[in-house]
Amino acid sequence: MHSTELLKGTLQMIILKLLADEGKMYGYEITQKVKELSEGQMVLTEGALYPTLHKLEAEGLLLTEKVALGKRVRKYYRLTETGQSSVLKKVDEFTDFIGLMSRVLQIKPAL
Repeated sequence: MHSTELLKGTLQMIILKLLADEGKMYGYEITQKVKELSEGQMVLTEGALYPTLHKLEAEGLLLTEKVALGKRVRKYYRLTETGQSSVLKKVDEFTDFIGLMSRVLQIKPAL
């Protein structure tokens, strides 16, 4: 497992990138996709996920859509146009940051 502090610093980007790749997703689906992609090494809690989703929505990067499934209502999240353009910028910034940290710490990132 990785530090929750490291996860907190990257959670917005992870969510934005997943939504860019997948289209629209609901909260539990996001947590399961992260778990799958990380081979179980990264587990998103509701306490971390939903405040981040709400923050991204408040910033105009996400839209929500409620879909009725029988007696339940599922809330889907998808990127706005601003969110779409933000993803590329955030991924580029993070890639640059990884390179910078690798130089500062004098390590080679595992691929």
